[in-house]
Amino acid sequence: MSVVLPHQTVLLREAVEALSVKPSGVYVDGTFGRGGHSRAILERLGPHGRLYALDRDPQAIAAAREINDQRLVMLHRSFGELADALQQAGVESVDGVLLDIGVSSPQLDEGERGFSFRFDAPLDMRMDTTQGETAAEFLAIAGIKEITEVIRNYGEERFAFQIAKKIVAARSERPLTTTGELAALVRETVWTREPGQDPATRTFQALRIHVNQELDQLALVLPQAMNILADGGRLVVISFHSLEDRIVKRFMRDAASLDNLPKNLPLRSVDLPQPKLRLVSKPVKAGDAEVSANPRARSAVMRVAEKLAVRCA
Repeated sequence: MSVVLPHQTVLLREAVEALSVKPSGVYVDGTFGRGGHSRAILERLGPHGRLYALDRDPQAIAAAREINDQRLVMLHRSFGELADALQQAGVESVDGVLLDIGVSSPQLDEGERGFSFRFDAPLDMRMDTTQGETAAEFLAIAGIKEITEVIRNYGEERFAFQIAKKIVAARSERPLTTTGELAALVRETVWTREPGQDPATRTFQALRIHVNQELDQLALVLPQAMNILADGGRLVVISFHSLEDRIVKRFMRDAASLDNLPKNLPLRSVDLPQPKLRLVSKPVKAGDAEVSANPRARSAVMRVAEKLAVRCA
């Protein structure tokens, strides 16, 4: 049985301050987790404010029941379904959306979930344990090419092909069903070690991203969040590795820029399409004190953008 460490919400103060919470506003926490950000938002909301929180993890839904607050509406949905979830809840626009992307500390620390190579447990990795294909099921049927692409693209692992070959060879004798079996196989295959990092780290990250379609979900939610924001509303996104941050950075940059327009268009400036977002401050990273208290905060990057009002001609 694994030991679950207390969950520490990353960039808690910075994220909530970036939302610029109005007491009577309507906000979305697209990644409830264990409710750290949601609780902080509720503290700043007045009696008529409202917070809609989403999560696909049944354990997060259970944790939300511990918050006895009528201003909180908990929705068992993936953040990639943000627009549909809010539409069904009767919400037309919101004043802020917060997204804390990636796996949560409790998911990593609960060995039974299969996210971590630190425990020997069923090779699951699903954030929503009520549906979808497990990591073990994927590895049981995928070919060398597909496994290689997943590990290389999502884990940026240079030994992806060798690991994929080893997985397919091993399963011909017996299925890979536990995190311990997979971690041992990867450690035998990766020839060099990165300082302070287990050789299985990149492979586990890649499989988790694939199983949960994390990057696809992120690409889906960003335009939905922007569109549902009221004028002046804030989009706050915290990511934990370069693949996520790259998607967020490009989306915000493109929505805040007109650089992709052809040169010398025969249009008056008033007729040109206007940026939809304004970038707010530079990317924010956790300070030394937070990283010391919570090493998982080291890779966190927070980006903030504000919805611009549509200018009338």
